[in-house]
Amino acid sequence: MIQLIEWRCRACACAMLVALGLAAFLGPPVAFAQDRPNILWISSEDNGPDLGCYGDAYATTPNLDALARRGMIYRNVWAAAPVCAPSRTAIISGMVPASTGSEHMRSLVRLPEGMAFFPQLLRNEGYYCTNNSKEDYNLDPGAPVWDESSTKAHWKNRGAGQPFFAVFNSIVSHESRLRGQSRPLVHDPAKVHVPGYHPDTLEVRADWARYYDNLTLMDAELGGRLDEIEAAGLAGDTIIVYFGDHGSGMPRHKRMAMNTGLGVPLIVYFPEKYRHLAPREYTAGGSSDRLVGFVDFAPTALRLAGIEPPAYYQGRVFAGVGETPAPEYVFGSRARMDERLDLVRAARDERYVYVRNFMPHRPHGQFIAYQFMTPTTAVWSALYKEGKLTPAQAYFWGPKAPEELYDLENDPEELTNLATNASHAETLARFRRVLDAQMIETRDVSFVPEPELRRVRAEITPYDYGHDDARYPMQRVLDTAHAASMGSPERTADLVASLGDANAAVRYWAVLGLFMRGESAVIAQRDRLRAMFSDESPAVRIAAAEAMAAHASGADAKTATELLIELANIERDDVTAAVMALNALDYLDAKAAPYAAQIAALPATDTHLDERYRSYAKNLIQRIATSMGPH
Repeated sequence: MIQLIEWRCRACACAMLVALGLAAFLGPPVAFAQDRPNILWISSEDNGPDLGCYGDAYATTPNLDALARRGMIYRNVWAAAPVCAPSRTAIISGMVPASTGSEHMRSLVRLPEGMAFFPQLLRNEGYYCTNNSKEDYNLDPGAPVWDESSTKAHWKNRGAGQPFFAVFNSIVSHESRLRGQSRPLVHDPAKVHVPGYHPDTLEVRADWARYYDNLTLMDAELGGRLDEIEAAGLAGDTIIVYFGDHGSGMPRHKRMAMNTGLGVPLIVYFPEKYRHLAPREYTAGGSSDRLVGFVDFAPTALRLAGIEPPAYYQGRVFAGVGETPAPEYVFGSRARMDERLDLVRAARDERYVYVRNFMPHRPHGQFIAYQFMTPTTAVWSALYKEGKLTPAQAYFWGPKAPEELYDLENDPEELTNLATNASHAETLARFRRVLDAQMIETRDVSFVPEPELRRVRAEITPYDYGHDDARYPMQRVLDTAHAASMGSPERTADLVASLGDANAAVRYWAVLGLFMRGESAVIAQRDRLRAMFSDESPAVRIAAAEAMAAHASGADAKTATELLIELANIERDDVTAAVMALNALDYLDAKAAPYAAQIAALPATDTHLDERYRSYAKNLIQRIATSMGPH
């Protein structure tokens, strides 16, 4: 039987009651307070398992290597997303971001009533919980999460005899630290291994060397956190967990729903006093091949503290009392990355990685202003425009295949797509079934366009919307998305029929499917698409307008482009609709040139917007004005 990542607690698990904000009462207080472990989490940003303890001879990470010798490493761990906010949201909530509508980068949606982040549940049972200091969650819990969350937060501030759960996060390995640094390089760029998808240039080698320099700085910083525990005499009472929040900050790692972007290190250490809580396979200096996903962290942390995880958590327990069987698969995803739209789902087992691209007409390497600040991104893009890349290096910048399948055993850099290889047809079919089952089981709501979810947010949360069959006929939506993105000619008639569906998400994917099929499919349905310019859903209006602006001519193209400009005004409409419309205008390329002055005159920011959204329209308007590089 297919084992999904969602783990349901027994039916008798305690019901949720609202107490202390959203903190939930899950049973009587734990009686063995003095026997509960302290839990120290130390995390780092934007780095994969590029550490000495994982066999990377180029890395200089003595403190984490020493921790691994005392503890155990996990070799098959995936972040929920290849970027920080949705990944951190999965960790803190114990739920798949696509299930709660929180996977779009720097979105902020409501957590349903009666649900809580796991530190709230720990606090309700007497733990002192601190976060030093990044949060960056895409979910609003509606109540305080931490006893303290700041650069000064520390377990030392707890009450006498109080167990603690403390998080310390290092930012020195973050993507932003790859550029603008004046420190001389320590790691020799000449000794860098340049992966096959990157061009071998001085800039690329320097960025990789800088990345490894930053890992050494991160290692020293986290070593200091371990020293604090030793100095306080708490080493025998504290379980230690170290992990990275997603893959490295290098392009084709961060923001990519592949093993390069989702694979992370995980090291755990259990002192002798709490060895009974360690994973079954735990041995000092050992390693585990168990598949672990970020949704597993919350229920595991609760179990280590002797707390039953709530039934709605979707992860498995990989350590602690009640450790659950290892899953056969873990899952990851990519949705809107800053100002760029996409929808990618990924799954892996111990050997293969399967990637499903629902928007194959948009390249992996869409122009994201923040990402283009990294020298590697800029030089790689320039070489693509000059036609100087190998096919493996160029794939990042061109249209995506609807499906990708990689054999990590023989192709760890994920260079050879096996999805069209007949000898792997059975593996491909298996992953298709597994991924569809996982999306349906977790009620993946991201197939509803972001503007549509924001349109109904006052009355319902994305999670509740996704679990309402009347509002979200998921099987019908998913089937239309498959028909749209796979490009099969025999499914075109189904897409045409779905243009009149009562559900906005179905209509959206039907329009998108015709657009992806090109000019002939769009022109054949010109009258239907023109009528959809007044659809109640802004996402459907935008999709129809982009299809017509790109493939029609004359008055139809003019009307469509003007509608996109109208919807791109962040002062008139929802910011996510404006971002969607600006993306469409950018991809019109030369066809948008006659409207350059109108686009440039659009408001670039709005002080009424949450600051998390404020740069997106500005970045896109500037991008359209300069029209530099690939999208």
